[in-house]
Amino acid sequence: MTILTLLLYTSITALVFYLLLNLRTRHPNRLPPGPTPWPIVGNLPHLGITPHHSLAALAEKYGPLMHLRLGFVDVVVAASASVAAQFLKTHDVNFASRPPNSGAKHIAYNYQDLVFAPYGPRWRLLRKICSVHLFSAKALDDFRHVRQEEVAILTRVLVGAGKSTVKLGQLLNVCTTNALARVMLGRRVFGDGSGGGDPKADEFKDMVIEMMVLAGEFNIGDFIPALEWLDLQGVAKKMKNLHARFDSFLNTILEEHKSGNGGASNHVDLLSTLIALKDNADGEGGKLSDIEIKALLLNLFAAGTDTSSSTVEWAIAELIRHPQLLKQAQEEMDTVVGRDRLVTELDLPQLTFLQAIVKETFRLHPSTPLSLPRISAESCEVDGYHIPKGSTLLVNVWAIARDPKMWTDPLEFRPTRFLPGGEKPNVDVRGNDFEVIPFGAGRRICVGISLGMRMVQLLVATLVQTFDWELANGLDPEKLNMDEAYGLTLQRAEPLLVYPKPRLAPQAYESR
Repeated sequence: MTILTLLLYTSITALVFYLLLNLRTRHPNRLPPGPTPWPIVGNLPHLGITPHHSLAALAEKYGPLMHLRLGFVDVVVAASASVAAQFLKTHDVNFASRPPNSGAKHIAYNYQDLVFAPYGPRWRLLRKICSVHLFSAKALDDFRHVRQEEVAILTRVLVGAGKSTVKLGQLLNVCTTNALARVMLGRRVFGDGSGGGDPKADEFKDMVIEMMVLAGEFNIGDFIPALEWLDLQGVAKKMKNLHARFDSFLNTILEEHKSGNGGASNHVDLLSTLIALKDNADGEGGKLSDIEIKALLLNLFAAGTDTSSSTVEWAIAELIRHPQLLKQAQEEMDTVVGRDRLVTELDLPQLTFLQAIVKETFRLHPSTPLSLPRISAESCEVDGYHIPKGSTLLVNVWAIARDPKMWTDPLEFRPTRFLPGGEKPNVDVRGNDFEVIPFGAGRRICVGISLGMRMVQLLVATLVQTFDWELANGLDPEKLNMDEAYGLTLQRAEPLLVYPKPRLAPQAYESR
């Protein structure tokens, strides 16, 4: 009888506790709607293997502003342009920092990088360094020749492939990595990708993809701190191993540069600037340490290579599936540039259809389908709902760009929607138009947006101008697999295997 009484009291206490918790969510502190959380793990099981898909489906039921409980963490999800604008514009300062997470701790040098650093003086210093020395209009113009030279090397590798099929994504990754490395380090880090592939390049791309996959994992330890030490999914162990590999790669680069064996450049490279800043106090944030330099290099290599190459791979896949669009783009290229030389960055402003193709690729295949998480410094109100202090914010960039309330036939690849007479002729992707924000928006918008735009546009323009494309093994373009492999970045589930057929005179490929 005593045991039964104890059980009864325990049940009543649990019920009262449950009711009190739920009463707290009612007006005036009414949380946004969302699915009922499970005990302990909350809504983690609702995320599935492709969270941006799962969250988009949940938004159809609960609305564009949702509240989830992931373990013991409050999470709010924005799945419409208007809701995203409230978070990233109206309440931008309140959501300017990142929540604690194992990726930042174990991979990104324990928050000493730019991407995960808390909002404050150190973050502003790192962003200022990148904005002035790497991504300013002058810096981009100074290194225009580097990007064009690397893209020209890529075209010659593709011509040299003869009648062989190539793994386009791998070659694109080599190109973007070498272009960025020459700016950052003053030298290339890989071969050109010909001759059966570069093992170092293969390993580097695998490392970057593994980092994006691990960073995109919803690690249980991040949401249930008491379980962090158990590492139930083995994510922390994988992150530590990957960090060791990246750290070895970056240590080699740093030591070579300090010893003067890093190669020569006509311009001062970013790493030389960072090393110079290491010993000079800056009024806004102090000195730079070796760890901060490596953390910044890690950010730039990861964010500036795979995102661009995967976006270009998606664009070419879409054009292969839509041959009439490829033909139209080639006609524009022949009219503006001709067939006697390779397209340059100076030609890009005149290529309006090409720009529309790139915008449509960013819309349908954003490189970061779920924005990097942010955390609320204070409680606030959005759409009449209470957003608690310490809430994690996720913006479903992928779902917003496919919202049928904002886009006609949103699942169709239709570049003309961005041209005069189309449905969104004035919409851009630089963070001011929230219908399509592949680079994010607000204070934590991607610092490399200008470089990313130039690199993607130049690569797509060059591949459109210089080749006709056939799929490996005579595959029908309509049967091309367009499935996604989820990670922090949106990779193709199957790499694009293609046969490039040169469409210019041989001398044109030597024109740069």
